Amino acid sequence: MVHHTMNTSNTSAPSASSNNKVMSRFRGAAGADVRVGRSGVRGWQLLAALIVGSLAGCAVSPVPYPTPAPDTPPAAVVDTAPLPPAIQRGVSRWVPVRWAELPGWGEDSLHEVWNAWVRGCERPAAGQAGLCAEVRQLAIATPAEQQDWVVHRLQPYRVTEADGTAPTGLLTGYYEPIMPASRVPTATHRTPLYAPPAALPPGQPWYSRQDIDALPAARAALQGRAIAWLADPIDAMILQIQGSGRLNLTEPDGSVRQVRVAFAAHNGHPYRSVGRWLLDQRAIREASWDAIKAWAAQNPQRLNEMLWSNPRTVFFREEKLSEFDARFGPRGAQNVPLTPGRSIAVDPRSIPYGTPVWLATQGPTLNVQKLVMAQDTGGAIIGAVRADLFTGWGSWTDPAYTVAAGLKQPLQLWVLWPR
Repeated sequence: MVHHTMNTSNTSAPSASSNNKVMSRFRGAAGADVRVGRSGVRGWQLLAALIVGSLAGCAVSPVPYPTPAPDTPPAAVVDTAPLPPAIQRGVSRWVPVRWAELPGWGEDSLHEVWNAWVRGCERPAAGQAGLCAEVRQLAIATPAEQQDWVVHRLQPYRVTEADGTAPTGLLTGYYEPIMPASRVPTATHRTPLYAPPAALPPGQPWYSRQDIDALPAARAALQGRAIAWLADPIDAMILQIQGSGRLNLTEPDGSVRQVRVAFAAHNGHPYRSVGRWLLDQRAIREASWDAIKAWAAQNPQRLNEMLWSNPRTVFFREEKLSEFDARFGPRGAQNVPLTPGRSIAVDPRSIPYGTPVWLATQGPTLNVQKLVMAQDTGGAIIGAVRADLFTGWGSWTDPAYTVAAGLKQPLQLWVLWPR
């Protein structure tokens, strides 16, 4: 899933990124954890005996972790061991820390993230196949057993800038819009969502957004490629910025069914924020979608000028949405379905896909500390401590939109890496 962001005010964003995502007031984040009990190891051993049959489906046998002394809390044993060396990544440095240094550690409901972790194990990160075998087994464990396992099998590392300095992190949000659409153009539904043209050159700029609307050659290349038609061109741009969405699609026979449209390609042009364009002209005071739509309603003669200020166009592919698939978000860059509130988009040069990450943020939208999974990326998700929280799916009035739209606030990240 590829998505973009846009600036939301005249003030500059933190250095990790100058862009935000959903166009609405933007701020936010998420979090929590569970206590470690001394019974965790005995519970794990019993669990292993009960589900030994499931091991047959795992290519790698789980690696047992050390059993602590009976009267010593497991976390204390781990936190007294010597810390490993720091790990250098492409744009970040991972600095080892004690579990006690993670804000809110021990208060999260880990079972809420476990399904996202299991889905991520469909495509495990390099070197984590053995770990994933144990993750699958622990899907039916108690919260205390899950907590105990995490503490013994993983080492927390604070994510910093590549030179080790404390970063100015930024958390934003994104969601999967649900919008009405028509299979064929009508008097009210006249804005197309296209599949990629057959002649789209890989890695090279194609026609711009303005060209696609105005040039006969571009329109001819897209003849017959429309997947669906929307009533509002701004809604079409929202889908393109988010990278995917669900359509309540009216077919020619009048029947309505929900489908998913997922990112397939783009036209090779840079993304430009229409909200930033309007802010620079002092046409609006904040880059919310409500403000943008209000401006467009008052200035219909300039609508195309605003839309064309962003030359990038995204092309989609249609996906059937089964009852099971509808319970999950679209597939992220890791190619696994995203989980609301527990999947984040990251810069893969800083954090590999499939990595469990402890996230902490305080702000007007969210004040949380919790475990999430790095499972996606985005065009503006650049930097050591930069993340986009997937908030779910919904329409304009649903929490998935309002939380994502309000999410723009400071961020701290810790990766949990196998010992």
